Amino acid sequence: MGLMTSEISSKHLVPLCRQMATSYDAGLPIVRTLEMMSDNAKDRRSKQVFRAMAEDARAGTTLGEAARKQQKYLPRFFIELIHSGELGGRLDVMLRDLANYYEDRLSMQRSIVGAMVYPAIQLTAAWFLGTFALGLVGKINLESGKALDIGAYIQDYLLFQGFSMGIVAVAMVVLVVLSRLGVFKFSLGLVLNYIWPLSTVNRKFGLARFFRSFSLLVGSGMNIKSCIGNSAAISGNPYIEKDLLTAIPRVAEGATLVEAFAPCRSLTPMAREMLEVGERSGELENSLRKVAEYYLEEGKHAVTVASRIMGVLIVLAVGGLIGYIIISFYMRLWSSFDGIL
Repeated sequence: MGLMTSEISSKHLVPLCRQMATSYDAGLPIVRTLEMMSDNAKDRRSKQVFRAMAEDARAGTTLGEAARKQQKYLPRFFIELIHSGELGGRLDVMLRDLANYYEDRLSMQRSIVGAMVYPAIQLTAAWFLGTFALGLVGKINLESGKALDIGAYIQDYLLFQGFSMGIVAVAMVVLVVLSRLGVFKFSLGLVLNYIWPLSTVNRKFGLARFFRSFSLLVGSGMNIKSCIGNSAAISGNPYIEKDLLTAIPRVAEGATLVEAFAPCRSLTPMAREMLEVGERSGELENSLRKVAEYYLEEGKHAVTVASRIMGVLIVLAVGGLIGYIIISFYMRLWSSFDGIL
């Protein structure tokens, strides 16, 4: 499970999703596939979730319904993609897409974490060394002529750091608890949708998921209104989903897709053009797939840009902290000399 959520983490979902797609392609019964996933899962929660899904499937429940019963622990994207695959008769394709999605997501998460490691080490080192140096200068009193008791200072310093780490630990526990209760869901959505560069990454991948699912469902023969509704849910972005769902009433009134999506702010001009080309040429499925591929590549590029920007911001923060420490150190040291002179 993730730290900030009760959902199964991408790290654990990657091998399970790939096994699910491979087993389904090989013709294994879905109940047996779920049992194998439970047996091969590395964490206790995953074992319980997929074992429960296997029992539900054996009792006659569809795979989508079985997954929805585990919505506390399974990501919504996982549930909606399976549900849509069953409805559209494209479960094999959806399962492969699901496996590819979580593999790409885990790869990007690791690249972002890798890019943040060195700046984080710098920031941590600056904090410990800086607070040590500033505290040391504050203890130096050249005017009194007394020698510094370094042992007592180190003891005070360790007590200070212990108190600081305690505050950080309590704050983290509070954040985790509130996050699991869903308190930050709305505020986190605002950050992901309106704070650059995170907003760019979030929107690109949300639209990539929407158009890829839209393409698959259109190809399965599902009616357009259901295609839009299910694909919007798969976007994984509540703001984009709400925006895209406004097209359904217009489609029901007889509007074309281009007309129906015209008021939607989420779509770029390129996406609108591809929708028009697909409708006019009768190759809507292919056009939608190309739009999905475009947004996927754009999303990957946005991740690279965002990770570099975040790295630069952390380095600048470290540089500012170090500069403050150096200036404060010498100002206090000179103040001590001025007291003597």
